[in-house]
Amino acid sequence: MTTNSLPKPEVYRDPKRWAWWFSLGVPALIGLGPVLMLWQGDPKMLWWPLVFLYLAVPLADALLGEERSNPPESAVAQLEADAYYRYITYALVPVLWGAFVFAAWFVASHDLPWYAWIAMVLNTGAVGGFGINLGHELGHKHNRWERWLALVTLAPSGYGHFTVEHNRGHHAEVATPHDSASSRMGESIWRFVWREMPGGAVRAWRYEVQRLQAQGHSIGGWHNQILQGLAITGALWLVLVLWLGWMVLPFLLAASVWTNFQLTSANYVEHYGLLRHKLADGQYERCQPRHSWNSNHIVSNWILFHLQRHADHHAHAARRYQALRHFDDAPQLPSGYAGMFLLAYVPPLWFAVMNPRLIDAVGHDPARINFAPGQREALCRQYGFRLAALD
Repeated sequence: MTTNSLPKPEVYRDPKRWAWWFSLGVPALIGLGPVLMLWQGDPKMLWWPLVFLYLAVPLADALLGEERSNPPESAVAQLEADAYYRYITYALVPVLWGAFVFAAWFVASHDLPWYAWIAMVLNTGAVGGFGINLGHELGHKHNRWERWLALVTLAPSGYGHFTVEHNRGHHAEVATPHDSASSRMGESIWRFVWREMPGGAVRAWRYEVQRLQAQGHSIGGWHNQILQGLAITGALWLVLVLWLGWMVLPFLLAASVWTNFQLTSANYVEHYGLLRHKLADGQYERCQPRHSWNSNHIVSNWILFHLQRHADHHAHAARRYQALRHFDDAPQLPSGYAGMFLLAYVPPLWFAVMNPRLIDAVGHDPARINFAPGQREALCRQYGFRLAALD
């Protein structure tokens, strides 16, 4: 057989290739509310983007269902090398910055009633949540350009410490009692936020100080990645205040808090109650697919860069979104993240839906549950566990 007659390697055709553009379109919806308000002359129109995100997206997820197919392992290298997927993430950066600046200008330039102001805070925070998701995708990559873009993307809401905390802290301690970003059974999101937000900031600073000291750099110098992010945030906010006036500052603060709470919401959903086994040497077992809640709902995965295939992300943190896989043994959520966030905001509904799913996911073994302190005995009695199984 001659060289020319050798079969060519098969080229994998990604069926989702064009769907990833949804990730740009949804954050751009920040402009929909203001357009509708100006067209109709009614400030209540500012609530429509939230209706789309928190009602239309979960409804679409429910109607279209799940998509559990995986690319063949032989195609992963091809997918990872295809620059097309990277260009989509790069294109989203100016969209997110434009959305944040536009929202600040709109609020400062229009006399809005209180309920319209709140709508703009929630809209801007929801779009900012997509920014943190993008920062999550880019921040795990090994090249400096993408890690710098991650810092820039996280800066508008002042959450530049996220990459430090997430990569060095959460991925090391996930699904253990030591992780401030892993929620526990019986812990509501409204309790979790007081542990997760300050815990993440403190942990990020501790890890960054350790890194700088090990490399011989000053803690207060430009090598400090957390201070880099804060410098970008400060510059952006200063420009907005000088341009739009001091009245925009409360909006920037409120929108940033809600943006960062979207990360808290994701963290709450992703590992609720799941626990890695502690080994005889005091170390925890390697993170497995069973230690992350997954969702394969189509629409929300398209707009979140496969964030909901979270088990594979923890197994291969640097793997790009287009190549992330579904695992049959990973616990499955009943909806995508938008629907799960709404459920989490009403703790009795969350517990009613998720506690039985958690028990099934761990095979009714209480030793595999990360219980909220002080609630273990009550929850064991409620669900019929023997406390001796935990000793």
